[in-house]
Amino acid sequence: MKTIARIHTDFPTKFGIPRQSGIIASLQATIVFEPEYRNPDAVRGLEDFSHIWLLWQFSEAVRDNWSPTVRPPRLGGNVRKGVFATRSPFRPNPIGLSSVKLEKVEIDPKFGPILHVSGADLMDGTPIYDIKPYIAYTDSHPEAVSGFATTPAEFLLEVNFPESLLQKVPESQRKSLTDVLAHDPRPQYQDDPDRVYGMAFGGMEVKFKVEERLLTVVEIN
Repeated sequence: MKTIARIHTDFPTKFGIPRQSGIIASLQATIVFEPEYRNPDAVRGLEDFSHIWLLWQFSEAVRDNWSPTVRPPRLGGNVRKGVFATRSPFRPNPIGLSSVKLEKVEIDPKFGPILHVSGADLMDGTPIYDIKPYIAYTDSHPEAVSGFATTPAEFLLEVNFPESLLQKVPESQRKSLTDVLAHDPRPQYQDDPDRVYGMAFGGMEVKFKVEERLLTVVEIN
């Protein structure tokens, strides 16, 4: 398996990354090909598709061992399910699959084709193994049964973002950051109203607290 590209997002660490692709459409990212694959012919016709599949590596979850069962966070971290019945990053082969919206294809004089996408659930620098067009008539299954993930795990929080702190965030990142916070970036089994959580996002350190359904931003560095 060869790394063909890397994605660049606002998430330098795993904390805060959306739990599935497409949940936060306002998140923007770029995909830059490795030098060997910077041939514009390789993406010829891709602009005709609105969405693409990304096949990528869980680069922070590479390990020699594997377990046949895992504990999905959305079940509280206490219930074990078979690894192949989950989307856990801890798999025999640490491979992820995401569908994202293709906003545009840019041909850069230095880096070749650059794909601008939205709705990605990947950490900055994640290796991409392959890119394929999303084809609605075969890839979409509205009648599908989703096991224990029948409804979205997220219940949107109300975000209290003091204006003085919001002004520290570049205007182009305010909506996406607020959307990430509203979807509750904490591990789903943590609920400590006194704890201050820290999340790295777009070159900033965002600190917040959550009480009941209200998330309050307390510091931006």
